[in-house]
Amino acid sequence: MKDEKSNIAIFDTFKTRRNRFTGEAKRQRGIIAHLATEQSPELRTRTSIAHAIAEQHGILWQNIYSGIFRDLDEVLIPAGVVKEGGRLPLRRGPKALQLEGVPFYELTDTGMLVASSIEELGDKRMGLLKSYVSSLPANDAQCKAMKDGLLLLIDRAPAFVTKVINEYIYAYSTGLISSIAPLETKKLRSVIAKEIFVEKELVEAFSAFSGEQKELARHFFKVMT
Repeated sequence: MKDEKSNIAIFDTFKTRRNRFTGEAKRQRGIIAHLATEQSPELRTRTSIAHAIAEQHGILWQNIYSGIFRDLDEVLIPAGVVKEGGRLPLRRGPKALQLEGVPFYELTDTGMLVASSIEELGDKRMGLLKSYVSSLPANDAQCKAMKDGLLLLIDRAPAFVTKVINEYIYAYSTGLISSIAPLETKKLRSVIAKEIFVEKELVEAFSAFSGEQKELARHFFKVMT
């Protein structure tokens, strides 16, 4: 189990409105999405992140700055999702700050995986995931099967991969598993084995169908969707 302090809140919703994310969830999702897409260190400081998220939601950046500060220092960094990428020199302000500089942030490998579950990133989600999976080693037959299978399905069945990754990240966010990176066969299987039973049954049945039966199944799904 994870330490409570490192539980990320990106899937948290209101108890009375399960289809609405909490303010904390929105902030953390915004931080992760921003860091996943912004390349400039100058635009990855706490203040710049607050400005970007505030602009998206039509609010004052000062109103969410303290929340951004807390999300980074008390949640996302301890959880290993975000890390300090370096410091930018200051020309003005208190001398201590000029010497220390202003920190800017970046996603860790864990953060890149988490980012692939953020809907706000749109099509970029699968690109992030594909890049991450491509970097994984294939040390044994099971690792290779997981890696090759995910890369194939990312291209051919992205909605299914999204379901799998969301379940995996959700398990991490709720403390069911202690870490998500590196992505490993045993760890992924422990989370999704039951969740993909229906898909497994369908694939096995479809592979055993005759040509006519496959066409019937294809036509069924075409009509139903």
